[in-house]
This record gives sequence, C-alpha cells and structure tokens, in this order.
Amino acid sequence: MADPTSATLAAASPGQPSGAAAGRSGPRWLTDAEQQVWRGLMPVLHELPAALDRQLQSDAGIPHTYYVIMAMLSEAPGHELRMSELSEVTANSLSRLSHAVARLEGYGWVRRRKCPTDRRGQIAMLTDAGLAKVVELAPGHVAAVRRFVFDALSPEQVETLGRISEAIAAAIASAGPGAPGGGPVDDA
Repeated sequence: MADPTSATLAAASPGQPSGAAAGRSGPRWLTDAEQQVWRGLMPVLHELPAALDRQLQSDAGIPHTYYVIMAMLSEAPGHELRMSELSEVTANSLSRLSHAVARLEGYGWVRRRKCPTDRRGQIAMLTDAGLAKVVELAPGHVAAVRRFVFDALSPEQVETLGRISEAIAAAIASAGPGAPGGGPVDDA
C-alpha cells in the first residue's frame, strides 16, 4: 500500500528540480535525487541518537545528552563553563540544559556556582566524581560511535562526512537562534 503522505506530497509537488520554480512563489521542491538522499538521512537522524542513548542507558542509566554535557565540561579549562556557553556547545536550550544539569547535580557529577563577574550568570563545574564517570563511560561511548558511524565508512567517506557535516551545521547556524530551523533557544 502506498504511503498516503508520499502520495499527497507527490500530488502537491510538480516533481520539478528545486531551481525550476524561479520566478514563482512557493516551495522549492526536492529533486528526485535530493528526495532519495533526504529519505536516506532521516532514519540516521532518528536512529543514531537513539542508539547512543541506548548504549549510555545500558552502561550508566543516563541519556546521551547528559554524557555530552559532562564530556564538554571535561574538555573545558578547569572543567567548567558558563551555562550559556555550555548551552551553545551542547546545542541545548538554556531551560533544557538547566534541567539536565539539575539531574547531574543530583548524581553528584556536576555543580553550579554563581559567576563572579555577572550576578545573573551561572557556571557549571564537573566534579571529581563527574570526571571519573566520564572516564568510565568514554570507552563504551567511543565504541558505539565507532560501530555506528566510522566502522561503516572508508577514510574518504569520513573526510566527506566531515565536510558535509560542517556545511549543514553552518547553514543551520546562519539561520540564527529562534529562526525556523535555527540554533537552540530558551524554550522556557
């Protein structure tokens, strides 16, 4: 049975290449080749984060997001970052980050303190226990990333994926926070 969404989209789109609508208002439809690539990418965008979450849930009972927060803090000078900086490097809104950091504080892995130069600002700090947890979890996480991403690619494909990822990230960043498809915003 045909996917009704596909049939609706096929009926709505003239099947023209994305540049063919020049001079007309309306969507720039994907070409057949672009649509094939997009449909191949959609499961990756959904399944890769889910697979990394499953690995970390199994190893530590935490979601991938929590590991990324701790990993970014572990790499920062003094193992600390302003919450706004941490939000940016982890691609989390401030409210989501605040919730996650509160949970990590509950585990004793992260601590917050007031920023000495800005009364409103807060700094997230990785504790010694948090650093030990990152060190403990890193081998399993790296093994999962290698298994799900890099083992499936040739060295040339890894290089190409790097360039593609940078181009897509730049396009998203250029939209700006709050713009449709832009970066993280405070969703509180």
